[in-house]
Amino acid sequence: MGEKTLVIGGIRSGKTALAEKTAADSGLFVVYVATATAGDEEMARRIARHRSLRPSDWGLVEEPIALAGVFDKYANAERPPCLLIDCMSLWLSNLLFAGNEVFQTERNAFLTSLQRYLGAVIVVSNEVGLGTVAMDPLTRQFCDELGLLNQDLGQQCNRVLMSVAGLPLTLKDE
Repeated sequence: MGEKTLVIGGIRSGKTALAEKTAADSGLFVVYVATATAGDEEMARRIARHRSLRPSDWGLVEEPIALAGVFDKYANAERPPCLLIDCMSLWLSNLLFAGNEVFQTERNAFLTSLQRYLGAVIVVSNEVGLGTVAMDPLTRQFCDELGLLNQDLGQQCNRVLMSVAGLPLTLKDE
């Protein structure tokens, strides 16, 4: 079974760069799984910037909702690629806006597929547990759900790295 790594950190902490370096150092073919959607011009620029920084020989899958299907797509490959999923906070946001039934179904399918996937996986997520409690219900729900998802990922992954100020901290390495 391939190594499962969670890379967690705050906004602009360097977590994506750390995840990309980890993927590049794996020596495996990497498929970048992007969960972002370009809902406005500023986000489109962010996505374009991220694309320009990635190695040109990496694969790309853009999937804002059905991440379990990405695992299924590569599950039977002779050499399953390293899937770098960036990021859980955008994916969770997409799920919350898709409705409770989609949210529950896709979240459960993702965690099951992650556990079963034989290749390496690197998951990027924002740490939301270090700030204050949000004032509005939607933001509180988002923080609660992402915190719970991060805990589930922390349990499933055999390696957890935290990026702080661009520096990696190893929280778990089994």
